[in-house]
Parts: sequence; C-alpha cells; structure tokens
Amino acid sequence: MSTRMTINGVSTCTEAGTEKYEKFQTGIDRRKRTLVQYDYRHTDGELFSCVKPTLYECRTAQDKLLTAKEEKEVKR
Repeated sequence: MSTRMTINGVSTCTEAGTEKYEKFQTGIDRRKRTLVQYDYRHTDGELFSCVKPTLYECRTAQDKLLTAKEEKEVKR
C-alpha cells in the first residue's frame, strides 16, 4: 500500500494544529473494506493517529482525546 501520509513510516503531518487523512482499501476481492487513516498534530506537538471506517469516527476519537487533555490541564 502506498500512502501520501508517511515517508519511511513517519507521519508527514508536522505542522502544529493540522490534520491529514487518506482513504484506503484493505482485503481481497469482495471482502474489500474502505478505511481512513487519520493524523492530527496537536498544538503542543503531540501526534494523534488512528485508522477507522469513517472520517467522522476518526474526528470523534480525536475530540475525545482533546477533551481528555483539556480536563487533565484543568486539574493541574
């Protein structure tokens, strides 16, 4: 599988506060499945990456991460 999102296995999402996503298919013949690879580089530099069936699910997972980070910061 070739991808625009990685070079030698390293994410190309390097700018803080940006996201990149790409659809790809996996499987054989009729069992092919479309998935989305999603990378988000937080403003603090941390990379969030996931693979889910839809872009909506990827962004939902990212939102959960951001909410958890905000709650953690508030507790400090």
